[in-house]
Amino acid sequence: MKLKVLFIFALACLTSQISFAQETVVSADALRGYTLGPGDTVTIKVFGEKDFDVEEAAVDEDGKIQIPFFEEGITAKCRTEKELTADVRQLLAKYLRSPQVSVRVKQRNSRPPATVYGEVRQPMQVVLMRQTRLLELLSTASGVTDDAGGMIQVFRTRKPMCGEDSIENDWIGQSKDSTDVPSRMYSLSSVQQGREEANPIIVPGDIIVVQKAAPVYITGEVNSPQGIYLKDGSLSLMEAIAKIGGPRREAKTKDIKIYRLKANSKDRDVISVNYDLIKKGEQKDIMLEPYDIVEVDKSKKSIGQIILETVVGAAKTIPGGFSGGLPQRILY
Repeated sequence: MKLKVLFIFALACLTSQISFAQETVVSADALRGYTLGPGDTVTIKVFGEKDFDVEEAAVDEDGKIQIPFFEEGITAKCRTEKELTADVRQLLAKYLRSPQVSVRVKQRNSRPPATVYGEVRQPMQVVLMRQTRLLELLSTASGVTDDAGGMIQVFRTRKPMCGEDSIENDWIGQSKDSTDVPSRMYSLSSVQQGREEANPIIVPGDIIVVQKAAPVYITGEVNSPQGIYLKDGSLSLMEAIAKIGGPRREAKTKDIKIYRLKANSKDRDVISVNYDLIKKGEQKDIMLEPYDIVEVDKSKKSIGQIILETVVGAAKTIPGGFSGGLPQRILY
């Protein structure tokens, strides 16, 4: 699963040619209290006993490191340097008198950076050394762009560990595929308002994607046919038509068609809406969804309009000589 996530993410970066900056969100207390995880390495020095020294011991997938002359490893996962030093000293005390032990973290590989990209002003990777929330990381990335939509998706590529027990660990994938990366959606407006439920704790390895605003398309008998971005995540039919100058005089406003994509399909449902009743408040306005196509058709002409246009058209085709031979009179 990890390889799948890394491959997909690397491919996305290459195709979109994103250049990531890197920052570290860190506090002094967090540095002193760094807890080890799989992939980290440590050095172990035992004063006066070089046979027990270890230049580089890696924390394995089970969270253990190997000590010379001991068949079973010693647990290092979620232990600090100070705690692991005490554990190694206790182990060696069975064979050495008052062993002087020093354990130092050599490489920190167990905490991949969190990544912020999509519609942010400065896509970046952030090394998290303390508890950090979504809103702070968006601010670190210089905020969202003008093309940002109404939603933010957070992918959780690894389970929280070591001091992250209070963080929800039961995220589920969006599909039934067991290798699918768990994710959650958050409203951009709710995040910007600082609502706690929309401002989750971000853990190392999380990927934050600020989605681009999705368009809706309005065509037909309107003053300015065009696409409109759903930047705030919601837009009603009445608001959308107002944004483009309203319907033309010839518009068939009693039967506007909305072509909406079906779930997981390229086919569309057709929704008929009476715009006149919406304006009168007699029918509820309909909320548009991403990639909706709104078609405002031209109304059919009445018999009276057809007769009038026929008469006017015929009058325009009368030869000039005929009209010029009639007497003229002016009424005062």
